[in-house]
Amino acid sequence: MVTVPSGESDPNDTNHLHQDPKKRASLRVPFELMKNKSEVRQSVQKSIQEVSHWVEEHKYQAYDPGDGDLSFLRHFTFGTHFLRRLLTGAVLRVPFHLRPLIGIRPHTSTKGMGYMGWGYIKMYALTGVESYRTRAEFCFDWLMANRSPDYEQYCWGNHFSFATRGGTIPRYMPTIVWSSLIGLGFLEAYETTQNSRYLQVAASTAEWVKRLPRERTSSGSCLSYVPFKQSSIHNSNMLGAALLARVALHTHDPEAVTLAKEAMTYSCIRQNLDGGWYYGEAPKYHWIDNFHTGYNLDCLKRYVDSTADQEFESSLRLGYQYFKLHFFEDDGRPKYYHDKTGPVDIQCAAQAIDTLAYFSESDPESLDLAIKVAAWTISNMQSPDGHFYYRDLGWKKVKTPMLHWGQGTMFKALAHLLNKLSPKTDGMGQSDLNEQVAQRVVKNS
Repeated sequence: MVTVPSGESDPNDTNHLHQDPKKRASLRVPFELMKNKSEVRQSVQKSIQEVSHWVEEHKYQAYDPGDGDLSFLRHFTFGTHFLRRLLTGAVLRVPFHLRPLIGIRPHTSTKGMGYMGWGYIKMYALTGVESYRTRAEFCFDWLMANRSPDYEQYCWGNHFSFATRGGTIPRYMPTIVWSSLIGLGFLEAYETTQNSRYLQVAASTAEWVKRLPRERTSSGSCLSYVPFKQSSIHNSNMLGAALLARVALHTHDPEAVTLAKEAMTYSCIRQNLDGGWYYGEAPKYHWIDNFHTGYNLDCLKRYVDSTADQEFESSLRLGYQYFKLHFFEDDGRPKYYHDKTGPVDIQCAAQAIDTLAYFSESDPESLDLAIKVAAWTISNMQSPDGHFYYRDLGWKKVKTPMLHWGQGTMFKALAHLLNKLSPKTDGMGQSDLNEQVAQRVVKNS
């Protein structure tokens, strides 16, 4: 059980949140009717308030797409990978809310807490409202207390076994994906607050990444997805590289920079000629999807920004153009695969908004596309009670509330977008926004 901070003003606790959920949803203004950036910003802010309120009201507990191992049905898998994979896949894909019927209860996810902390930090950086910093601290403190056991460094994984075509990842086993994303959240917390313990945690995670197995080739090295065997996947490799490069910017660690470049060399040389990346080089991983492509682009940009190494600029430009060209419908609906729309998945929407916001300073089209994706997602995938649905299958919406996969990722992505829609770009000063938020806090406290 997560104990939510109390005894403080909450900038998310606005009057409309205490109304009937259906009435709250009716207050959302369709994006196509909005006349200016200020109205768009207000709609994004309202969505942020609603999802963060939902998460806090549910004490940071929900579900995870891969949490099938938490069911009592795991006893009937007899520890075999094949049956575990069947259970994981069935729970992940079932189109109705099966989990309570098979013993899966709401739970707290490390990656979910990482994304919530990251989102709070972005909101604190934008508004200066102290309650955002307090809630970010709460999330990061929880993460420090709930790291993977048996490791000297800070690293994180699932609190359940997860079985896929790549094998079974045991309970609590840290992965480079979870650890790097959480580490990057700690880094942004350090850069925003100058709290040195956040940098210490991120640097510790970078040390863990440096000790992972790696595939060494004549054209770069691939960091392993997990510590117990070599597993070469592009997005996890690039996530590790991004963390190493970003940490080294503050710690001046030449070994981290060298390893980060080796990892980026591996994945950029293996980029497809049209700009896309397969999930992995093994034939069983030859698909190209939205959110893993977004991870790759974010990480490559972080590496370039952190090191000023221009060697991979062409890969970055080509990959970004591929991303914009292949993963969006005209109305802003995010596609799952480069050649197929369905299922519409909330993680694709969240990562698309996040990536497009990140590239908006170098591409004038990016912010408009991010707004379009956010508009479609808020209109079609956010429940009247504030949480985001998991998937839209076309014939049915899967409304199961996930913590990191939907709530945390959308909260962080929309906070990132809101920063890019900051009033400083359209005539309204930052101090004015801070004052408005502060007045709401006082009004609702």
